[in-house]
Amino acid sequence: MSKLFEPLQIGSLQLDNRIVIAPMCQYSAGDGSANDWHLIHLGQLALSGAGLLIIEATAVEREGRITPGCLGLYADANESALVPVLAALRARSPIKIGMQLAHAGRKASSNVPWRGGQQIRAGEPGAWQAVAPSAVPHLPSEDAPTALDRAGLARVRAAFAGAAQRATRLGLDGLEIHAAHGYLLHQFLSPIANQRDDEYGGSLVNRMRFPLEVFDAVRDAFPHDKPVWARISATDWVDGGWDIDGTLALSHELKARGCAAIHVSSGGVAAQQAIKLGPGYQVPFARRVKDEVGLPTIAVGLITEPEQAETIIASGEADAIALARAMLYDPRWPWHAAAKLGAQVTVPPQYWRSQPREFKDLFKGASFGAR
Repeated sequence: MSKLFEPLQIGSLQLDNRIVIAPMCQYSAGDGSANDWHLIHLGQLALSGAGLLIIEATAVEREGRITPGCLGLYADANESALVPVLAALRARSPIKIGMQLAHAGRKASSNVPWRGGQQIRAGEPGAWQAVAPSAVPHLPSEDAPTALDRAGLARVRAAFAGAAQRATRLGLDGLEIHAAHGYLLHQFLSPIANQRDDEYGGSLVNRMRFPLEVFDAVRDAFPHDKPVWARISATDWVDGGWDIDGTLALSHELKARGCAAIHVSSGGVAAQQAIKLGPGYQVPFARRVKDEVGLPTIAVGLITEPEQAETIIASGEADAIALARAMLYDPRWPWHAAAKLGAQVTVPPQYWRSQPREFKDLFKGASFGAR
């Protein structure tokens, strides 16, 4: 029996297997609102056979978008636009659906990647003023963000809670709070980006304060019978930056507040990061969180092969694996993994006849008679 295809419990949410579709920005929304691209994109992923689909980083306020094309959940129109998309997914797939709530902080007001991805500077069409823990730009050549004052902190906390309330009305199965990849909450955690001298800066306890306040706000605003978890960059890959020890301390605090899992990634806050790339290069961080904190962990990063994913789960290095680019390249990755690992996967009946003869028990419940 494949361990990768065993069920997994994240809080009260049971997943059919341990394959998670990581949140992947599509940069294709209109003022934060989903459209037909999201229906097509998420629709094919919902038919993949994975256990959990996490909708892309979704901005909690307009100024918190990375690009003008980023998805949002800060307005009634954003919420309404997701209603038909989610209804279609639920009508055709049993996959569990979560969403990543996010704020870009100083990495906001950027062009979409296929237009270079650089900051849209002040005075250029479509630009807006970014905010951050401190008035320190991501790159020296960029415009500096505005440091959040107390009113700004309160506004952002309320925006996260408001997005969680909208997610409740949409019936999402779980929420992931984005505290990774150099975006706002990670900026508060990292001494590279956080140079405040008040109770939100300086010591580790102070730097964790605002991300934990945001977690509490989301947890309070989302149904308590549904899970909330966090995505964290385990290290900045920079000397003197955020590191695994901080990640463990934060994870313990999140656990005490009812966090259901930790999605373990890394990097993103500094251009000078020196990432040691290789297959499964972030998995050891997930293992440490799992072993030392006792929360379920989701490992991500250059996990591409079914046998590799199976080994990660079977050896106890993580409780689930998340796929991003690999799933974009092969939206049927879970089907192919089940075939290689001798497991079964849930597939829509319209596709049952595609089952290769050598894998007659691959698709659950497959029985297709036709004249």
